[in-house]
Amino acid sequence: MEIDANGLEVLTRAEAIALLESQEVGRLVYTRRALPAIRPVNFAVRGGAVLIWTGSASSLGQAVRGAVVAFETDELNRTTRSGWSVSVLGTAQLVTDEIELARAREDGPVPWAPGVKDYLIRIPLTVVTGRWLGPREASLRAPEAEPGRAARGGRASNGVVTTTRGDGAVVPSGSSAVP
Repeated sequence: MEIDANGLEVLTRAEAIALLESQEVGRLVYTRRALPAIRPVNFAVRGGAVLIWTGSASSLGQAVRGAVVAFETDELNRTTRSGWSVSVLGTAQLVTDEIELARAREDGPVPWAPGVKDYLIRIPLTVVTGRWLGPREASLRAPEAEPGRAARGGRASNGVVTTTRGDGAVVPSGSSAVP
């Protein structure tokens, strides 16, 4: 186990990708008008890349095509002050292959934001890094240890889009189910 200069556990590439795949929402970091910009987005990981739908007329769609971008997602436990963070660096590409577009329409990610989402942005997992803060515990575990957790883009095997509440329960997205 490698520990960085700040005392954080350095995740292997495989661990970082597994944790990345366990999430549905992350932050895309890009340059807009020569300034850093950060936008929360929902996503899926497939084929060695992060996939994000956006609108062709959106500033995001225009800004990221062909640009080197960063992508980050995490899971933190405020009570135990522990958790993890995974970052990806890659060149954002506009997907034009009809087969890949059709698969993304069917398998996700399903856009959360309203409006037309006709651009699929692909960010290859060129550089993947991750860190773990504090003790590893049951509430912060890799996706294969979470029964019912969707492997891609928050879709359960029955096609229902799911989310994981803070208590770890997997519920249909938009559900008002409480513990």
